[in-house]
Amino acid sequence: MTCRGVVVVVALLVVAGSANAQDKFGVGIIAGEPTGITVKKWLDNRVAIDAAAAWSFSDNDSFQFHMDYLIHDYTVFHPKELKGRLPLYYGVGGRLKLRDNDNNKNKNNDDTLVGIRVPVGVAYLLPNDPFEFFAEIVPTLDIAPETDLDINAALGFRYYFN
Repeated sequence: MTCRGVVVVVALLVVAGSANAQDKFGVGIIAGEPTGITVKKWLDNRVAIDAAAAWSFSDNDSFQFHMDYLIHDYTVFHPKELKGRLPLYYGVGGRLKLRDNDNNKNKNNDDTLVGIRVPVGVAYLLPNDPFEFFAEIVPTLDIAPETDLDINAALGFRYYFN
């Protein structure tokens, strides 16, 4: 991992450690493409900001940081057998990907990609427990240094402090 990647992970851990109960702040694991640490801050009942510091094993063991603005729609799914809430969520965000080009498998020698993410997923919010489980698909358009379309998918969970 590059020095920049270490700085991003440390910054996320500092933010996670400074959260308090009324903030509706969660920390967890995201597994898939990418795999790493995820955080989420609810701004109100429908809107949240999420972020992750994660490793992408499909692109030369690169490190990725992303942040998304998410809107949750509670009107789509109404499963009677589940006691919790099951919102569909969607949003827009950005991605910074730091690649390891030591083996020169990439098309060019640029180590950093910048992209736009459009996450779509579903979350299960437990009624009386501070856990959230989620699954998402995220089309991503890299815009610098070259244009490329990528699709990420992941499963994850978060624990909310209270």
